[in-house]
Amino acid sequence: MGANDAVMAEFRAAMESSDLTALSRILRASSTDDFVQEWPQSGERIVGREAAIKLDEGYTAATGLMPTMKYRRILGGGDIYVAEGTIDYGDGVPVSYVGIAEFRDGKVCKMTEYFANPFPAPEWRAGLVERMDTVGV
Repeated sequence: MGANDAVMAEFRAAMESSDLTALSRILRASSTDDFVQEWPQSGERIVGREAAIKLDEGYTAATGLMPTMKYRRILGGGDIYVAEGTIDYGDGVPVSYVGIAEFRDGKVCKMTEYFANPFPAPEWRAGLVERMDTVGV
């Protein structure tokens, strides 16, 4: 397992344990000082590792939530990895998640994350698609 694979495995374990303190610890050790985290859907960008850590550490106090995550898979290699999974923010609704991690010199320098709520498939597509189970947490 390469160094970047090991970092992704650590992030996965922290996210699946819902331990935001562990996530902050891994982020501190495994990201660049100029780390950037982007959430295109809300138009937010967090610039700098310490700002991202502060956000993680204050999440539960600010929201009253302790999200749980289940990874479906992590793909990639070299300096680009893509993680897929679901997040439950405490209401039982499995929110689909995709995160793109970019590495530089063995550390995460950028993370772009997308979140999507489930929705019912339209009836007009019923004859053209196969139904699949939704992935829950």
